[in-house]
Amino acid sequence: MPAPNEITPQKLSRLIGTPDAPIILDVCLAEDFNTDPRTIPGASRQSHLELMQNAEQWRDKRLVVSCWQGQKLSQGTAAILRDAGARAEYLRGGNCAWAALDLPMIPISKIPHTTQENSIWVTRHRPRIDRIACPWLIRRFVDKNARFLFVAPSEVLGVADRFNAIPFDVENTFWGHRGDQGEYCTFDTMIAEFGLRTPALERLATVIRAADTNRHELHPVAAGLLAISVGLSRQYKDDVQQLDAAMPLYDALYRWARDGFEEEHDWSQESKT
Repeated sequence: MPAPNEITPQKLSRLIGTPDAPIILDVCLAEDFNTDPRTIPGASRQSHLELMQNAEQWRDKRLVVSCWQGQKLSQGTAAILRDAGARAEYLRGGNCAWAALDLPMIPISKIPHTTQENSIWVTRHRPRIDRIACPWLIRRFVDKNARFLFVAPSEVLGVADRFNAIPFDVENTFWGHRGDQGEYCTFDTMIAEFGLRTPALERLATVIRAADTNRHELHPVAAGLLAISVGLSRQYKDDVQQLDAAMPLYDALYRWARDGFEEEHDWSQESKT
């Protein structure tokens, strides 16, 4: 049975990727972190001393604190944050227990670092599939407060330079399509580079790839995703509003890919019950 104010890696892993995920604070000391420079998806690296000094800013927030082994550093930090009014838990066993279960971890070198507090990404305007799926992935697994700019295709790289933003889903950039014919989407690139190759995200990636590259034979769900994506692009003139409206769609697709992909619907049987 978990101790009071403790969360297990298994339980936390079920929350990550959903709208209900807590804020995750990684307080590993540098000497520990350097032995395995990866962190839990969605976590931000924090100093336990700075958290202690600024604990009040976390009031009423739901937090999970993780250190190397889930001992004094995370338990003490979580206690300080609770004293300041946060709903803080510590991760049982810390990052070591998470890694021992072979749960996904993001290499810190892949997490974008910009001069802003949160990452800023830029891509082509009028998004359909990949340019909506990638922001969903980033917000749910990498940086929940990431911002996304949608501009004319010819201006993406210029905006990236002037506003210290990260270009994605444009040609000749790191975060773009890969493969001999560009058959692997930017979403595929991101789950590979961020170390997020879970069965659920791989399954979702197949659907996104099939819809985005018009190869619906790869997965039967692709045609439905394309239809809904086209509908959203027609419904919303503003790209940011479209992204906000599509986030619950990808939340639902993720839960299908994780928990419900084997479920079928038989109206004739339901009508008899």
